[in-house]
Amino acid sequence: MAAASARERSAPSGLLSIGQVLARLTPDFPEVTASKLRFLEGRGIVTPSRTESGYRKFSAADVDRLRTALTLQRDHYLPLDVIREQLDDAADPRTVVAPPSIAPQARRYRRDELLSASGAAPQLLNDAISTGLVAAAETYTDQSVALLRSLVALDRHGIEPRHLRSLRQGAEREVALIESALATLLRRTDAASRGRAGELAPELAARIDEVRSLLVASALARLVS
Repeated sequence: MAAASARERSAPSGLLSIGQVLARLTPDFPEVTASKLRFLEGRGIVTPSRTESGYRKFSAADVDRLRTALTLQRDHYLPLDVIREQLDDAADPRTVVAPPSIAPQARRYRRDELLSASGAAPQLLNDAISTGLVAAAETYTDQSVALLRSLVALDRHGIEPRHLRSLRQGAEREVALIESALATLLRRTDAASRGRAGELAPELAARIDEVRSLLVASALARLVS
């Protein structure tokens, strides 16, 4: 107890310990934990000062930034990078509100527009649909355009959609792996947990993609050596 008191006295007046911050936030955000606050610090939402012993100390402005960030995550599912930019641009964190839309309206492509934008022949699109690489639809997204452009480039080298079935199956296995890793969060119905799962899923996918790329690079190195 005496050591704790000494730590409190070593901090500048008015600053709060991580426990005091949690006490202020948990009435509105019951799921928030010390680990969550450290995670938000790591993502640049707050930059608490430190005592000589290394203990975090949060200012009133830090608490306002945390409260705003947690609200935007919970109620609007905004990515943390967007939240951080909003907070950094605002004179007062309490004035930050979610934008009506964080991205422009996504374009939709009819079949003929998809073929024109990607440079694909109709038969290549048919093959991509039949092998499950592209889902048949009335209209298509920018992601479909990008995928079909890649298929066009591969087709020039004799790699056809039918040769890539295993990639689609592998992608489905990876999604199942990520779903299993996030099962605890996905079982919860609160918005904070769903938002956290939405953040972690692409991060895990990126890590898996990184491992795959490194394995392919290693195999290619053996091929040409």
